[in-house]
Amino acid sequence: MKICFAVCEYNPFHNGHLRHLEYIKSEIKPDILAVILSGNFTQRGEIAVLDKYTRAKHAILAGADVVFELPTVFATGNAEIFAKGAVKLANSFGGNHVLCFGTESGTKDSLLATADILINETKEFKAIYKKRLKSGVTTVRAKVSALEELNIENLDCELLKSPNNILGIEYTKAILHLGSRLDIHPIIRQGASYNDQTLYDGISSATAIRKAIDDKLLDMAKTSLPDFVFNDLKTPRPNCDDLIFYSVLKDDKKSLKGILDCTEGLENRIKGLIKNSSSLEELKDKLKTKRYTFARISRILLSSLLGIEEKFIRKCLNEDLYLKVLAISKDKINALSILSSLSKFPIITRKKDADKLDGIARLCFEKDVFACDLFDFVCKTKTNEYEMKII
Repeated sequence: MKICFAVCEYNPFHNGHLRHLEYIKSEIKPDILAVILSGNFTQRGEIAVLDKYTRAKHAILAGADVVFELPTVFATGNAEIFAKGAVKLANSFGGNHVLCFGTESGTKDSLLATADILINETKEFKAIYKKRLKSGVTTVRAKVSALEELNIENLDCELLKSPNNILGIEYTKAILHLGSRLDIHPIIRQGASYNDQTLYDGISSATAIRKAIDDKLLDMAKTSLPDFVFNDLKTPRPNCDDLIFYSVLKDDKKSLKGILDCTEGLENRIKGLIKNSSSLEELKDKLKTKRYTFARISRILLSSLLGIEEKFIRKCLNEDLYLKVLAISKDKINALSILSSLSKFPIITRKKDADKLDGIARLCFEKDVFACDLFDFVCKTKTNEYEMKII
C-alpha cells in the first residue's frame, strides 16, 4: 500500500489546500491520502479558527482518506519540532511512502542537498552562527548569514528565507536524521504568499482569511473557500488571550525558562513586563525584538497555558507514540485494519484504544485531551476527544 502524507493546519482550509490535495490524487495517485493535522492550537501560538474535528471533516470532504492528529506538543512547536513530530508519525508506517508539501522555490534535489549540509554543521559554521546570534538577529537570519559567508557549494540559501521553504527543509532534515525511506515530493506553492493579508478571487492565504474574520469581512473571503468551509466559519474567531495572560502571570521564572525557545533570560523580561501590560497583545508587542519574533513569543506564552516544557517535547520525540484518527472517509473505513498493521504505533479511534497507552505516549495524549478541553471551554462547546468522524 502506498501512502501519501500531507501535513497541515487548515486554519482554515482554503482553495490552495484543495488544489494541493487534488494534485496528490491526480499526480501521485496513492492508495491512501493521509493528512496529519494540527489540533486545536497552532504553530503560530494561537487557538485554531475551528475545532480539529471540523477541520478534519473539511479535509475528508476535499478528498483526503484519513486524518491523523499531530500531537499538541509538536503542533505548537517551532518549525523544527513541528516537522520532526509530523515525520515521526509518517515514518511509523515504514515502507516507501511519500510526504508531499508546498514550497516557494525548493526542488527535491535542492532540499535534500541543503538539508544534508545543515545536518552536518561544521565547527566553522557554528562559530559564525554564534557570532551572528550575538548581533541580535533571529535564529533563521543568523543561520542564513553564516551559510552565505561560507559560500558552500550546492547550498541554496533561498530555501531558508521563506516560511514554506524553511518547513520543507525541516521535513527533509527530519527524514534524513531518522534514516527514513519516506520520499519527499515538493510542489511549488501557488497563489497568495504565506503571510499575504490581501484577499484574492480564488486563492488567498489563511492569514488573509483570518484577518477577514477579525475585520468582520468574512463574506469577502467566500471565493477563496470551498462552500463546506465557508458555511462552518463564524465570527468572531475563538480567543484565549486572557487565559494565556493569567497562566504566564501565575507561572514562576523557572517554569517559563523550561519552555522551548525561552532562552537568554527571556523569562525575566516576560515576568518584568507582564505587570505593566494590560493585555496579552500589549505584552507581546513589548517582548518582540529583532531576535524574538511575534510567532516565537506567541508559542512560548501559549506553552505556558498548555503546560508544555522542552524536556517533555524531547521525550515525546524519542519515544513511541500513537496515531489518533480524527476523521476517515466512509469509503476507506476498511483500510483502518491495514493501516494498523503497517504502523508500529497504535491507532486510536475510541477511548478503549487510548486507555491502553502508557508512559510518555499516555502523557502526550493527555496534553491533547487538555487542549481539547480548553478549546471547548473557550468556545462553550462539548467535544468528544475519543471520537472518530466517519465522513
